[in-house]
Amino acid sequence: MPIIKNVSRAVSRVLQSSGCGCGVSIVPVRCIGVSPRQVASDAGFHSVTFAETDHPRVLITGGLGQLGVGLAKLLRKRFGKNNVILSDIRKPADNVFYSGPFIYADILDYKNLREIVVNNRITWLFHYSALLSAVGEANVPLARAVNITGLHNVLDIAAEHNLRLFVPSTIGAFGPTSPRDPTPDLCIQRPRTIYGVSKVHAELMGEYYHYRYGLDFRCLRYPGIISADSQPGGGTTDYAVQIFHDAIKTGKFQCNLKPDTRLPMMYIDDCLKATLEVMEAPAEALSMRTYNISAMSFTPEELAQEVQKHIPELEVTYNVDEVRQAIADSWPMKFDDRNARRDWGWKHDYDLPELVTTMFSFLGSDSRIAQAN
Repeated sequence: MPIIKNVSRAVSRVLQSSGCGCGVSIVPVRCIGVSPRQVASDAGFHSVTFAETDHPRVLITGGLGQLGVGLAKLLRKRFGKNNVILSDIRKPADNVFYSGPFIYADILDYKNLREIVVNNRITWLFHYSALLSAVGEANVPLARAVNITGLHNVLDIAAEHNLRLFVPSTIGAFGPTSPRDPTPDLCIQRPRTIYGVSKVHAELMGEYYHYRYGLDFRCLRYPGIISADSQPGGGTTDYAVQIFHDAIKTGKFQCNLKPDTRLPMMYIDDCLKATLEVMEAPAEALSMRTYNISAMSFTPEELAQEVQKHIPELEVTYNVDEVRQAIADSWPMKFDDRNARRDWGWKHDYDLPELVTTMFSFLGSDSRIAQAN
């Protein structure tokens, strides 16, 4: 299989010099005291020999991002702690490291990744490694290497070893010429970011590998994901997380989108549940390889009104960021996910009121919430 020579080393230097904090880190760095070859050949540090069971053996790449740790926790409850390996190229926090198997995995190193799959007898692979939109636009060659070359490595290994492969897609896979209200599973997709382009590429390549080689490829287009245990990173949908932090800390929130900007959103527990459900769905139930999933769609104004039910004195102002607003205006306002609900029984648990209540319960209450209650 072809490997782009020296791309891992070059990418590592770029990240080290730029201080990239993209959330889902996948570009190679050195594990102190342990070489990637040693990690792979030893079936990974902090790993154990799997018992013979009917459970899948799972590998999660890019596992230290927003979704990987939560997904590992969910899968370990279902399949057993030692059947789910979390991987990344960054050093994990102690609580993550000791919660279950963790190994170094560089998706740009084909041989390393292949050894991990073979030595650990992996059967399911969740490929979360990617550079997100803002970082990708700042360094297109890096995003191209990580999001496209890395994907090709994963596809080849998954096809060779008959893996069930999950690759997430995104609301950003659509563009200004896509229908927005609602956006169906199959329609025009012309995104204008390298992140969006790479996700459309992943959708099409996965579908091609399915029909050409029989790869069991599965993909969900995620809406904006909201969680209490991750800090907002300045993304277009991150206002929906920032408002909770600001409401508790200062009682004031300034939104960088127009008050009537409607976008599809989802609480992280629904996102992880949908991911597990589509992976467990019988192959014959799936009429397509990539599905929209939806839970709720709201505007900043609607979210603020729901938050004010908990903190009535919250002051909300709007200072529109034209760049983020242009991105939001090119994205779907609402996902049509009827196919997911029909084919494999997708059903969300969290609507807007439940989302707001849950976020405040996780972030904690202060005197303002106590007084409001």
